[in-house]
Amino acid sequence: MKKTVILILLVLTTKGYSQFAKSMFSKDPIINLENWQKQRLYFGYYLGFNSFDFKFDYKNVVEQDIQVKKTTGFNVGVVADLRLQEYINLRFEPGLYYSKRDLYFPGVGELEKDYLREVNSTYIHFPLLLKFSALRTGNIRPYLVGGMSTTLNLSSNSKSKDDNFQQKFRVKPWTAAYELGFGVDFFTEYFIFSPSVRGMFGITDELIRDNPANGASPWTDNIDSMKSRAILINFTFH
Repeated sequence: MKKTVILILLVLTTKGYSQFAKSMFSKDPIINLENWQKQRLYFGYYLGFNSFDFKFDYKNVVEQDIQVKKTTGFNVGVVADLRLQEYINLRFEPGLYYSKRDLYFPGVGELEKDYLREVNSTYIHFPLLLKFSALRTGNIRPYLVGGMSTTLNLSSNSKSKDDNFQQKFRVKPWTAAYELGFGVDFFTEYFIFSPSVRGMFGITDELIRDNPANGASPWTDNIDSMKSRAILINFTFH
């Protein structure tokens, strides 16, 4: 009985994939949702993954950079798409992003509490993007996307009076960035599926320096700027 159920599921999955591939890649596919993107305004939602990094610039030459250990975070949000003309759309994609980075400061003590800082971030992300679409071919339409974004970090510790001398790493709550990427719209029978990849490049310094009253800081004194960078992979459904 168990083998029969598994066999049926495999057949259904194979059949579903075959129908999807036929509608996407056959020579003469049935055109799905032909007039959907002619709407002036439409909405959607996305789920995805991220990998955040920091780019450090230093005041003085260093022998060894601050090391950043990255982890994979996740994204969830909504999309509002405004059609400006046939090939250009304005998109607003607010979302909630979670990420974690570990910073290793070389030469700062021998204990983990001295040289390691965990940066856990919960972002509310506000990107405003222009989407430049290519000519639709069957049920596939590739596109380029780019624009500006601002981000609110709910885990910034910006209001904390403690700093690295008390094992508290602080960053500014608001940051700005520009974003560039690409994606593909796949028109299925009932919805549009749009996987995309974007790079996010911070343009504002995020670091809050340690309190000078505590003396020279081996963590922040030599940092001229600290900016976020990220790779964002989203799967959007309209």
